[in-house]
Amino acid sequence: MELRTLRYFVAVAEELHFGRAAARLHMSQPPLSRAIKQLESELGAVLLDRSPSGVSLTAAGVVLLDEARGLLDRADRVRARVAGAAGAATLTVGLLGDSADPGVRRLADLHRRRHPHVEVRVRETDLTDPTCGLRAGLVDVALTRGPFDETGLAVHELRADPVGALLRADDPLARRDSLELADLAERRWFVFPEGTDPLWQSYWNGGEPREGPVVRAVQECRQAVLWNGTIGMTLLDHEPPAGLTVVPVADMPPSRVVAAWHEGDANPLIRSFVRVTIDAYGG
Repeated sequence: MELRTLRYFVAVAEELHFGRAAARLHMSQPPLSRAIKQLESELGAVLLDRSPSGVSLTAAGVVLLDEARGLLDRADRVRARVAGAAGAATLTVGLLGDSADPGVRRLADLHRRRHPHVEVRVRETDLTDPTCGLRAGLVDVALTRGPFDETGLAVHELRADPVGALLRADDPLARRDSLELADLAERRWFVFPEGTDPLWQSYWNGGEPREGPVVRAVQECRQAVLWNGTIGMTLLDHEPPAGLTVVPVADMPPSRVVAAWHEGDANPLIRSFVRVTIDAYGG
């Protein structure tokens, strides 16, 4: 069994869908299907039940998934230790400015336990750079939010968080249980500076061009609402400061938490970090 084939199997077993697994692995579906069939032939066991309703694991597949995860984790540790012995045990991680995400704390604890000899350097960026310095070559891997231009990058979704409108507590809309983007159409929004990734800007502006004060950081967003009565999107689980409130917006898609790195980067420390990140965020 090759480690690469085991990675293929784990992706299919976790996604329970060949198309999604192929997209996750940045490959087409036919060679992925052939690799899984070859693996089943080598092991002499059916690993996946394929039916029109989807894919499910057989008893043998459940066993292999558990064993494969352990083997791949061990392989990642070996690579990281070898890289450390070669004097390359430093990884620079980019984080979006507001890094109060509990997932980051779980990741830090888990990564430290698994790779105690790897020094992690953290670079925080403001909201104008969703790749956290990745495109500029300032970090090795970014823990951030989409959407943004993914050209040349590998991106793995970790979680999706609902968002809502950030309003002054005395705003007439603050009394509503939920809103739609149409309710906010005539309002002034806080916006990001010119030159910010267009996909990122469009998402946080609800898909429409907006006008309002220019902001760069989470605190500036909040102050723009507090002082000017403007509005904007924020995460529902972010507790707003006194004087502000968050109302769910029913037709806003959730905000995706993602790990991103340069596609094809062979640095074993990045591969290890990404796998630990997926484990820390629950797959």
